[in-house]
Amino acid sequence: MRVLVIGSGGREHALCRSLAADPQVTEVHCAPGNAGIAQVATLHRVTSTDPAAVAALAVELEADLVVVGPEAPLVAGVADAVRRAGVPCFGPSAQAARLEGSKAFAKDVMAAAGVPTARSRTCATPEEAAAALDEFGAPYVVKDDGLAAGKGVVVTGDRDEALRHAAACDRVVIEEFLDGPEVSLFALCDGTTAVPLQPAQDHKRAYDGDEGPNTGGMGAYTPLPWAPEGLTEQVMSETVFPTVTELARRGTPYTGVLYVGLALTSKGPKVIEFNARFGDPETQVVLDRLATPLAGLLLACATGTLDAFGPISYRGGAAVTVVVAAENYPADPVKGDVIEGLSDEVEGAYVLHAGTASDGDRVVSSGGRVLSVVGTGPDVAAARAAAYELTGRIRLRGSHHRTDIAAQAL
Repeated sequence: MRVLVIGSGGREHALCRSLAADPQVTEVHCAPGNAGIAQVATLHRVTSTDPAAVAALAVELEADLVVVGPEAPLVAGVADAVRRAGVPCFGPSAQAARLEGSKAFAKDVMAAAGVPTARSRTCATPEEAAAALDEFGAPYVVKDDGLAAGKGVVVTGDRDEALRHAAACDRVVIEEFLDGPEVSLFALCDGTTAVPLQPAQDHKRAYDGDEGPNTGGMGAYTPLPWAPEGLTEQVMSETVFPTVTELARRGTPYTGVLYVGLALTSKGPKVIEFNARFGDPETQVVLDRLATPLAGLLLACATGTLDAFGPISYRGGAAVTVVVAAENYPADPVKGDVIEGLSDEVEGAYVLHAGTASDGDRVVSSGGRVLSVVGTGPDVAAARAAAYELTGRIRLRGSHHRTDIAAQAL
């Protein structure tokens, strides 16, 4: 198989790494990619949100499969254009990707499908926002209705801060706060059915102890030794299957990965959010533990043959990833600093590139989340130790990372 991956972050490096290790895959291409992805894939300079350009590249490469990583190309209709060009594509249509592109649309689908989630109000004026905040009370949860790279959500006890965030957005969804530990579950979908991957836990806040602003994610780990027995089966039956069925009923079948962000409340799992793509950085750890070759699995989703694929298998042990972020992330990250220590080796650990670029023979930072350092081991403690040992050898001026990823799991 010849596979083209769209995107340039740590998630895409993880995808390309897994695809390159698949015996069925003869070539891996990535557009636009980054300095790390260049080690395992051929890079192409294409604007990832340009549907016509991506489709043309897929045809030119005679790709057997296109895998769309980020949400913006999906919402822009890249998957639609690739399919129209006759190339199988892993990723939902623009209409189905509205599950992430519009929080209000996602809430409407959840309501129609009977999915357990927080009570909410969609607000377009300051008066509506104020009324919704008063209805639900603190902690206040205010979500930008559109795409915001994982940073459009404010959870605060300060009503004025909540109102300011609402005023800065064209439209917001305000909802009741869901208390309880959070879990990320990826479900691979082929339009009519779905299969789950192993759950993971993300760490959204910028600083230790879940302090600071929301980010795209500062680290993750899998498996979750503390998760309730039967959690995956419950989420598939209560959330994933009803959602896939509802979207098919609306004439927008969902093909790709449905990311279900959950809160494990005292009343059971409830959906915090849907995303229309693999979560980042959870993908980095979930794919590390996946033993089933990735390309055939994604192709089965793209071609509607998931039912006949067979069971998915995992490696034993655990994986932990720690994100190394640039100075001043998530506000206004500093770019262009040289990254050192990338050639250092630690047993059971490796580096995935996120916001990096090549500058001659040097690698420099080019984004807010710069690297995902992945550690593996027989359990979470060992995987965590490996990840942090290698993280400690990375040198990037002004960078920061959390020191408590997966600490609560211990």
